[in-house]
Amino acid sequence: MRVLSGIQPSGSLHLGNYFGMMKKMIEYQEHEELFCFIANYHAQTSLSDGKTLARGTLEAAANFLALGMNPEKSTFWVQSDVPEVQELAWILSNFTPMGLLERCHSYKDKIGKGIAANHGLFAYPVLMTADILLFQSEKVPVGKDQKQHVEVARDIAIKFNNEYGDIFTLPEPEIDEEVATVPGLDGQKMSKSYGNTIDLFAEDKALRKQIMRIVTAPIPVEEPKDPDVCNVYKLSRLFLDKAGDAALRQRYQAGGLAFGEVKQELFETVRDYFAPQAEYRRELLANPDGIRETLARGADKARHAASKTLRKVRKKTGLVY
Repeated sequence: MRVLSGIQPSGSLHLGNYFGMMKKMIEYQEHEELFCFIANYHAQTSLSDGKTLARGTLEAAANFLALGMNPEKSTFWVQSDVPEVQELAWILSNFTPMGLLERCHSYKDKIGKGIAANHGLFAYPVLMTADILLFQSEKVPVGKDQKQHVEVARDIAIKFNNEYGDIFTLPEPEIDEEVATVPGLDGQKMSKSYGNTIDLFAEDKALRKQIMRIVTAPIPVEEPKDPDVCNVYKLSRLFLDKAGDAALRQRYQAGGLAFGEVKQELFETVRDYFAPQAEYRRELLANPDGIRETLARGADKARHAASKTLRKVRKKTGLVY
């Protein structure tokens, strides 16, 4: 089974990135054929500063490697190092109805949040489709907000295949319902766009400050509390096994639990959980050329796979003459 996903390098890595995608992606390399990339083209829809994007790309690579990505067991690269994806995106644009893009919730949601509209943002699903189809991806792990984009990829692939034969594998979205949407400080989906994140590798003081800002209900300490409507609980349970989860629920429901107490516990949990990875990350970033070499090898592997698909597409569409 070929599995593909990517992550944008725009800003600090947060818990939503890790539990929503990265953790499971890294686990896939042990039993599936994993293709994983840093989506720096996609990041340009919201980030225009070149130096920031370049630095963020290296940091994103270091994050993945520190958290367990093994380039020997997977294909791990930077999106812009595989130019075939842009050629395929253009070809697929000619098979993409405007109405299909106009119905995409993500675009409308971002515009509603005040993000400036541009063609890149609007055509984002076509580039994502090219990412998916170029590597004949069978499974695409995504959050709930990205499920529609995988459905768009299927629609475009079906339209293309109907015209030229079975060129593309039809991808299936995979959503882990337990962590599909990791809540941010305000209860919305954790996102850099919303400014509600908890950063994995923040210094202790900054990390504690973020966690203490989690919005909670004004319930007296002595009263029982419903864990299922508490953002602190929803984040804490990401780190707990079943027994730990049950114990925390009981503390909520028994009364006498102060939100400040569970926030402090969450801070210590996050800090300690990622401490070894944070140290390895510092070592990686101290040698950026080593990161670049790793990514270059990954890009070579990715281009080899991409060329097989693009060769068929170019021939079928008349770009080979």
